[in-house]
Amino acid sequence: MEKTVIQHRALLRNPPDRTPAGPVMPAGFTELAPSASPTGPRRTGRLSDRVRRQHAAVHGLLAQGKGLRTVARELGLARNTVRRLAHADSPDELLVGQWTGRISILDPHKLYLHQRWNDGCTNAARLFAELRERGYTGGSTIVRQYARRLREAFPHDNAPRKPPSVRDVTSWITRHPDSLDADQAQQLKDILARCPELDPAAEHVRAFADLMNNRSSHHLPRWIARVEADDLPTLHTFTTSLAQDLDAVVAGLSTSYSSGAVEGHNNKTKMLKRQMFGRAGLDLLRKRVLHAAQGR
Repeated sequence: MEKTVIQHRALLRNPPDRTPAGPVMPAGFTELAPSASPTGPRRTGRLSDRVRRQHAAVHGLLAQGKGLRTVARELGLARNTVRRLAHADSPDELLVGQWTGRISILDPHKLYLHQRWNDGCTNAARLFAELRERGYTGGSTIVRQYARRLREAFPHDNAPRKPPSVRDVTSWITRHPDSLDADQAQQLKDILARCPELDPAAEHVRAFADLMNNRSSHHLPRWIARVEADDLPTLHTFTTSLAQDLDAVVAGLSTSYSSGAVEGHNNKTKMLKRQMFGRAGLDLLRKRVLHAAQGR
C-alpha cells in the first residue's frame, strides 16, 4: 500500500486556494482615508480610548464629592493630568491638538502594505526592503510598529497545514477506520476524493483486513480476482506472492495458530545477545537464555 501511495504523492497536498484575495483589512484601520476634519478629535485608537476612560473615571469620582488629590491617588494619575481632565467638559477637548490629523510618512505606502499582508507576507524586514525599493524614505521602526498592529488586529489564523506524508496516508488506510480521529478521517476522505486511484486500493486493503479478522479464507480467491481486475500494479505484486504460497496463506486465515509467540522469544534472545555484546561469551549467553525460559 505504501508503494501505491508513493505513486500518487503529488495529490496528497491540498490544492491551493486560487480565489483572489482583495485588500480586506480589519475594522479600526480607517487611516487609509483622511478624516473629514483634519483638526477634529480622534475617534479611535489607544490614546482616544484611554483619554475617554480616564475622563469618565475622573468626573465620576468628582461627582461623588472627592477632591483632585484623592482622585489622583485612587486612579494612579498625576494631579496635573487629573486637573486637565476635570476642567474638560468632554474628552474631545483633550483629543484635539498638534498631533491630531498628522500625516505619517508611511501613509502613501499603506495600500501596498495591506495588499502584501493579504498575500501572506508578514515579515517586517522584507516589507521594509520592498518599501525602500518603492521610494519609502522613512526608517524601519515605523514599518515594524505598523506590522505589529496588523499582526495583532489581523492575524493569519489559518496557517498553511503541513501536507500528510506517505507514511501517514498509508497508516490511515491500513488502520481500522474507528481508530482514526475526526481530523485524520477527514484528511483521508479528501485525499481519496482527489485521487480516484487510491480509493479502490483502500477498499481492497480493508476487505483483506476483514478476511484476516473474520478468518474467511474461502473469500480469498474472490478477493485476489477483484484486485487483479483493477489497475494496481503494486497490489498485483502482493497477490502474486500470495498465490505462490496459497496453502500457507489459507491456513493462516483459517486457524487460530500464530508464530507470534516464537517471534517474541526470538526478539528476547536477540535483546540478551545485544546486551552482552563484547562483554561475555557463549556460556553466559546460554545461561541467561535458559534462565529467561525458566522464568517464563
